[in-house]
Amino acid sequence: MEIAKRLQGVGEYYFSKKLREIDELNKQGKNIINLGIGSPDLPPHPEVVKTLQEEAQKPNVHGYQNYKGSPVLREAFAGWYRRWYGVALDPETEVLPLIGSKEGIMHICMTYLNEGDAALVPNPGYPTYRSNVTIAGGVCIDYELKEANGYQPDLEAIEAGDLSRVKLMFVNYPQMPTGQQPDMEVLKNLVAFAKRHGILLVHDNPYSFILNEHPASILSIEGAKEVAVELNSLSKSHNMAGWRVGVLCGAAARIDEVLRFKSNMDSGMFLPVQLAAATALSLGNDWHEEVNAIYSARRKKVYDLLDLLGCRYSKEQVGLFVWAAIPDGYKDGYELADAVLYNAHVFITPGGIFGNAGDRYIRISLCGSVQRFDEAITRVNEQITKIRS
Repeated sequence: MEIAKRLQGVGEYYFSKKLREIDELNKQGKNIINLGIGSPDLPPHPEVVKTLQEEAQKPNVHGYQNYKGSPVLREAFAGWYRRWYGVALDPETEVLPLIGSKEGIMHICMTYLNEGDAALVPNPGYPTYRSNVTIAGGVCIDYELKEANGYQPDLEAIEAGDLSRVKLMFVNYPQMPTGQQPDMEVLKNLVAFAKRHGILLVHDNPYSFILNEHPASILSIEGAKEVAVELNSLSKSHNMAGWRVGVLCGAAARIDEVLRFKSNMDSGMFLPVQLAAATALSLGNDWHEEVNAIYSARRKKVYDLLDLLGCRYSKEQVGLFVWAAIPDGYKDGYELADAVLYNAHVFITPGGIFGNAGDRYIRISLCGSVQRFDEAITRVNEQITKIRS
């Protein structure tokens, strides 16, 4: 049986393959320390779990749900955006809960891309942008994010190219994997750029609360709703990655268009999960300060590990990862990552999986206890001669 043409050129997700290899190494007794994946290891707030438990015990909450999501959750997302981002959203028409924001990327691609249409994707950037554009029949046009330019898009260079087929542009700040903070002037320029060329901006915004004192939304820019939608998620900000709760925000017309596709894909998430998510969205600044204090302590350990490896990095980056340039002597980040994996039994992510502009970089996740980072540092220190050779 031949697979569909839409999957040609789309490989299995890197982490899916690498985790199988790590499982095999663990079976051999290697006890790999995984510092590669951004899956929060901390629990949600106890009140969130309590809401789920109490609501799940009710007899009338187990049926199919509204395709647009519970009004309670939509109201909660609108209040969250108003409180933290200064953005006014109509919960009835401008908020669409998602089963994780990752599915929203696919919904958007399938809603707007015809065969041969193009999308601008960041390099380095989240690999799902590229794969979902390809699956939808679209063509990816890279725009390179360079360290020398503060990992901001060079709009002048982009406009020098052929934009006649471009319908979407994916942007992501705080940027993953580079940790670049959002720059309001850059966001304004992106909105103006999209208006000039009739392009829909898709701002992917799941990291804005992690080690970032100033959460920002592209929808706070004047006129942004005319040309932009925003994806957000509770996975990182509220330690709810496995719960699969995300949201798409934007103009009513965009929400209705995406809903035409989404409503043919699922029937809405479990109501108790939605109500627990609404509880999460009501949490105050104390919650974020508590979580960020833990991540801050971990990040210091990551700096120590990177210093040991001879890597170069900026302490200005935010988000759930630390992005670092590898030292001379390594062909690329894959070579360094494999040396650390096979010699010290510590897994870190090669930057090349995010695009060839990341070939000379690695990324380390903050999703591990201080004790795990201490153990990783001890292992690398013991094997440093082998690793560097």
